[in-house]
Amino acid sequence: KVLDASTLSFGTRVRWFAICFVAGIVCSILGTALLWLPKGIKLFAVFYTLGNIAALASTCFLMGPVKQLKAMFEPKRLVATVVMLLFLVLTLCAVFWWNKKGLAMLFCILQFLAMTW
Repeated sequence: KVLDASTLSFGTRVRWFAICFVAGIVCSILGTALLWLPKGIKLFAVFYTLGNIAALASTCFLMGPVKQLKAMFEPKRLVATVVMLLFLVLTLCAVFWWNKKGLAMLFCILQFLAMTW
């Protein structure tokens, strides 16, 4: 029952949705602003990825995590979900382990496209 959205009141779910959604937007904007610093690509990649994770978390509060995961892994959304999760990880790998700025930017763009798919 803990993982069910109905255990929280509607007002609480909407409040946490808004908090996570706004946090996601703030992280994405902050990451973009930090991109112009000398080593800003790492900060951009981290904040942009955190923004996308916060956006995903926001909908968990409306639907509940189990229902959201079921929806994300439905056959019609499976490819988009796997691709999006893959690019979340690859973005961080590109900046922290491979040190490839261009690749990190590409993965961020692909994160965005996968999230909208």
